[in-house]
Amino acid sequence: MKRLYVPQSLPVKSEDSLDTLVESRSAYTLDKCELNLYETHQQASNVNLVFNDFVFTSMLRGKKVMRVAERPGFDYLPGESVIVPPNEKLSIDFPEADPENPTQCLALVISSDQIKNVLNELNEHFPKVDIKNSWHIKEDMLHMVNNSDLSEIINRFVRISITDSTREKNILAELALKELLIRLMQTQARQLFETNYKQLMPSHRFAHVINYIKQNINSQINPDSLSEQACMSRANFFRKFKEEFGVSPGEYILKERLKLAKDFLTTPQHSVTQVCYMSGFQNLNYFIRAFKKETGITPKIYQQWAMEEELDG
Repeated sequence: MKRLYVPQSLPVKSEDSLDTLVESRSAYTLDKCELNLYETHQQASNVNLVFNDFVFTSMLRGKKVMRVAERPGFDYLPGESVIVPPNEKLSIDFPEADPENPTQCLALVISSDQIKNVLNELNEHFPKVDIKNSWHIKEDMLHMVNNSDLSEIINRFVRISITDSTREKNILAELALKELLIRLMQTQARQLFETNYKQLMPSHRFAHVINYIKQNINSQINPDSLSEQACMSRANFFRKFKEEFGVSPGEYILKERLKLAKDFLTTPQHSVTQVCYMSGFQNLNYFIRAFKKETGITPKIYQQWAMEEELDG
């Protein structure tokens, strides 16, 4: 059971107000970008789109099957986001869409110049810890699972774009757009390191830190030992780590311990107290509070639901 961070869905339009039942588009134009809301109310396949600019999309309702250029297709579900590089063919299937279960997806079109300006600003004022690396969007990492930070900024950007009518609307949208791009790159970095940290160890000092955390996750971790792994001063390490991943080292360790706890809770032989200490927590009450804040339920209920899912499966 994985908590999904789904941006807030928007009211579904009535069919008689749609210009088409497949990928009906509502557009909200801003100075630096354009926000589009697509809705589909009937099953369809091989619906093709091409955007001249970079597009960030986020799924709000329903299910799509996406194929970007010549890459293999994949299911696209609420709580996930997909980027589409400029001028690449996008082919979409809608296997489940109907009037009672329409799909709804945001597509934010951003000019290459705007992205370049944001990247230049970040690389000038907030350079990466390793000189040979730089802020950039990994266009080969198309499909990602939202985290809370990314979902939160998507919601804020949508509110500004659609409901804000103040004179400063475009200024607020530009600031939100910058944050969205930063959160996108941090989300990509976390997912990349999560799956490739061992391969990255020879070339990236933070890969050594991630490996050290994972190797010692069920014991106490001294913050000073993390900066030593990165060969950086403590202050510089903490600042650069948060810039890279969007979370502090302590927050990253907490999320890793909670992830480990979820794995332990899927088996009935471990009590909640045992799972607490096996996952590296030193205080049971703190563990329960942190787990509930992350998942919305207590560890005990999570374990019961996991057992029920296993029996049903």
